[in-house]
Amino acid sequence: MHHPKNKKKPQTLSGIPLKPYYDSSDLKEFSAEKNLGAPGEFPFTRGPYPSMYRGRLWTMRQFAGFGTPEQTNERFHYLIEHGQTGLSVAFHFPTLMGYDSDSPRARGEVGVCGVAVDTLKDMETIFDGIPLDQVTTSMTINPPASVLLCMYLAVAQKQGVALDKVSGTVQNDILKEYMAQHSYIFPPEPSMRLIVDSIEYCSKNLPKFNPISISGYHIREAGSTAVQELAFTIADGIAYVQACVDRGMNVDSFAPRLSFFWDIHNDFFEEIAKLRAARRMWAHIMKDRFHAKQPESMRMRFHCQTAGVTLTAQQPYNNVARVSLQALAAVLGGTQSLHTNSLDETLALPSDDAVRIALRTQQIIAHESGVTDVIDPLAGSYFMESLTDTIEAEANRYIEKIDELGGMVAAIKTGYPMQQIAEASAAQQRRIETAEEIVVGVNRYQLEEEEPLDILKIDTTVEAKQVKNLQQVRAERDQAQVDSHLAQLKTAASTSENLMPYILDAVKAYASVGEIMGTLREIWGEYHDPCIV
Repeated sequence: MHHPKNKKKPQTLSGIPLKPYYDSSDLKEFSAEKNLGAPGEFPFTRGPYPSMYRGRLWTMRQFAGFGTPEQTNERFHYLIEHGQTGLSVAFHFPTLMGYDSDSPRARGEVGVCGVAVDTLKDMETIFDGIPLDQVTTSMTINPPASVLLCMYLAVAQKQGVALDKVSGTVQNDILKEYMAQHSYIFPPEPSMRLIVDSIEYCSKNLPKFNPISISGYHIREAGSTAVQELAFTIADGIAYVQACVDRGMNVDSFAPRLSFFWDIHNDFFEEIAKLRAARRMWAHIMKDRFHAKQPESMRMRFHCQTAGVTLTAQQPYNNVARVSLQALAAVLGGTQSLHTNSLDETLALPSDDAVRIALRTQQIIAHESGVTDVIDPLAGSYFMESLTDTIEAEANRYIEKIDELGGMVAAIKTGYPMQQIAEASAAQQRRIETAEEIVVGVNRYQLEEEEPLDILKIDTTVEAKQVKNLQQVRAERDQAQVDSHLAQLKTAASTSENLMPYILDAVKAYASVGEIMGTLREIWGEYHDPCIV
């Protein structure tokens, strides 16, 4: 009998063994009432809302931001004209790390991987002509999240928009930075304090805003399995809820506005099962561990993005097929919001044409495939329910281990999640290198020669232009007022006061991201990963 070389054992990408077929014997413990419920009802396995996409489609939210604020504003207007329903801002690396564009640390990075934002002036430019009571905006920012959120609120106020009308999300998830993406500034404790400050401020002033997006995406992109992504992200969520409860907040006052963010990889059924398991796990955690009373506090809402790590530079048009399957999995898993990666995104920031194809992919799924007509259509499938149960059980084992270590902050200090992710990543890479895992166009069906793709290039004059704008803002603002607000922030940072009002005042005086974060650095210092000598 012929055995193909390196034949992969039938298993999911997380290593869950797969039987040739599933039948009723796989669902002996299954109770439709207990495990599923109806859509919009506890434990929310079938979706967070009763009508799901029959009532309203998911938000089509393409990630955008590059070069100068003017260029990003232009791209936002382009996306809105093509039917996008939510904006999502990518900031350049200096902003992510709390530095201004004229910092020596920013050299060569200005506007390259996102938009440069130094002061409120830049945020005003990005949202010029975009009414903030009519769009929802997601901001991918972590250590300086409270600063960028305050800038967004200041723009809304200048537009005359009441804060209770402002809706959107700020990522603001620092714990995954320590274990996956590594854009952190402060040690975990003051970082957690800033996050709790922003959650507390939003729960009182911004009823429609999500003050945190607890993100599995970066954990998965760093090489974790789907099960690890689920477990570590939910463990992060537990840590944030616990920190807010420890502050004295009532769980039902803030839990309904917590949101999540998942990576949607290639393993079609595993990804759908992961999303269903995530909702069920969170519902039980909020009810049983935190004694939430409101159903809204137990309802997990999330954004999904197709997996950047699966995109290939070889035969990039193959990425359109990958992204379509991943997007379909996100929709069948019941996402509230979706970003589809562009075919050229592994090479550079996406071009206009590539972004349009990515957005059209979502629109075709929404309007042409029929999958939006029936809620959770895979429910009751022997395979889907068995896989959902298995993923939940495996993820819960990791959470128990993290609880034993004293919670996620303590686990991060031991290096436990980082080690688990590194091992999973190395194992996956080995499977690709030995062709046990087939990647079309990379280790199978390769082409001898490929035409280079025309990609977006960032103009080298962006840096000079941005630095000049920043210097102009510094020259025109009231420096005494800036100094006074920064001094007040510094004093407040040494107390247990909520820092959001102080940051908002500094932002309105046109203090820069670098100045505000620099002030906090003086008090809290910087974090250095113990694993990196």
